[in-house]
Amino acid sequence: MLHASLTAHPDHVVGPVHRRTFGSFVEHMGRCVYTGIYEPDHPTADADGFRGDVADLVRELGVTTVRYPGGNFVSGYRWEDGIGPKENRPVRRDLAWHSLETNQFGLDEFATWCRRLGIEPMMALNLGTRGLQEALDLLEYSNHPSGTHLSDLRAAHGHPEPHDFRMWCLGNEMDGPWQVGHLDARTYGREAGRVARAMRMADRDLELVVCGSSGPGMATFGSWEDTVLEETYDAVDHISLHVYYQEHDGDLGSFLASAADMDRFIDSVAATADAVGARLRDPKKIQLSFDEWNVWYQSDHHAEVAARSDDDWPVAPRVIEDRYNAADAVVVGNMLISLLRHSDRVTAACQAQLANVIAPIMTEPGGPAWRQSIFHPFAHTASTAAGNVLHTELDSPVYGTARHGEVPVADAVITHDPEQGTATLYAVNRSVGTPLTLSADLRTLAPFSVAQARVLAEDDPYAVNTMDDPDRVALREAEDIELEHGRLTAVLPPVSWTAVTLTTAP
Repeated sequence: MLHASLTAHPDHVVGPVHRRTFGSFVEHMGRCVYTGIYEPDHPTADADGFRGDVADLVRELGVTTVRYPGGNFVSGYRWEDGIGPKENRPVRRDLAWHSLETNQFGLDEFATWCRRLGIEPMMALNLGTRGLQEALDLLEYSNHPSGTHLSDLRAAHGHPEPHDFRMWCLGNEMDGPWQVGHLDARTYGREAGRVARAMRMADRDLELVVCGSSGPGMATFGSWEDTVLEETYDAVDHISLHVYYQEHDGDLGSFLASAADMDRFIDSVAATADAVGARLRDPKKIQLSFDEWNVWYQSDHHAEVAARSDDDWPVAPRVIEDRYNAADAVVVGNMLISLLRHSDRVTAACQAQLANVIAPIMTEPGGPAWRQSIFHPFAHTASTAAGNVLHTELDSPVYGTARHGEVPVADAVITHDPEQGTATLYAVNRSVGTPLTLSADLRTLAPFSVAQARVLAEDDPYAVNTMDDPDRVALREAEDIELEHGRLTAVLPPVSWTAVTLTTAP
């Protein structure tokens, strides 16, 4: 048995729990939109073609924000294609994912879907094949009340009220050579700065996200952020972070430590942003928008795309429909711990994506929708994390990994809501084969009792949910949880994610 201990104090606050931490991502890629959130012929579809069964699962998942329409897709997207009468909308080639886009779901449908589900939209601009004028046109169509050509056009399309999109991404992964319209850092930074400043002339209260590196493994990581922020610091509010992890060659130990790498990534970007601010003598703090993160078995996807011929342009093909196992869910739960732990700087995040494409929700055309394993830690954290994130002192044994060096076996974070009288401990045991006893000194929180304790752990860490067995991997009641005089003791199974909610008042 391994042993770890932690302490927390209500006065030692990292930052608030941001509701935008629980964002997701809808891209016109594979079946995320078509037969994912939108399928007019589905038995549960409403009058607008939105799948009711998927909408119910999105509500259960607790999604607060959705980034749209990409992703790589946005760098070749003409937003005008997705508005107006559907019979007049053009079919276009999407170069990013080598497929055909029918444009039957577009800007207005997305805004309607978000409004219906109580979701805040995060819009992405095409700075790959388009630029300043197209961005201003999209902003006018979306946000101006009335009395101009594009705002009146929106009203003519059945949307008299403005969509009022407040958060905008200035392109997507423009450092990537795979991106349509890829730019170097200086060129992109100057263009993003031009667009940002012009958008603020139209609406001073927008929140703007400039593109950071598309991952910490990029050769230009760090220098890209430095250069781009040097050109945009005064005009933007956030810089983006993207990262995906997967198990490589059966190395489960390294995979389970992915969040340790995520921690370093966040710290590096925050330090770079602060260094630019210091150099520019600007007291503003640039916040971090972690608007793509997940487990993604990318090596499988690359082989899939390479096998498609130049003449093969399918509509909504089945691509990167990863089937997530219990270990994947533990890593996702740990990544949420990392995001919460950095709530002083990470103020928005989007798990990529929402349906079918590396997603917590899977569907079959005309058939059922079900929860993947990664659905569960996300949904539970979204429903229980509240108030403030507390600074947690954790003393844990460590283990060596091939990919991330020496990391703690245990990881944990605590949220505390003094108004509601609750606190929740989220913890993982990264050990592949050994249980871990976690002792938490929470006397300063004055916990009264354990209100709820859930764990995700399986004897087989590679167990998955399927259409025929949709509940194979799920949360269950956690055993071996004790609270006595403010001291919590929890036995964490190997390869597990646990959440314990305490009431802190009688």
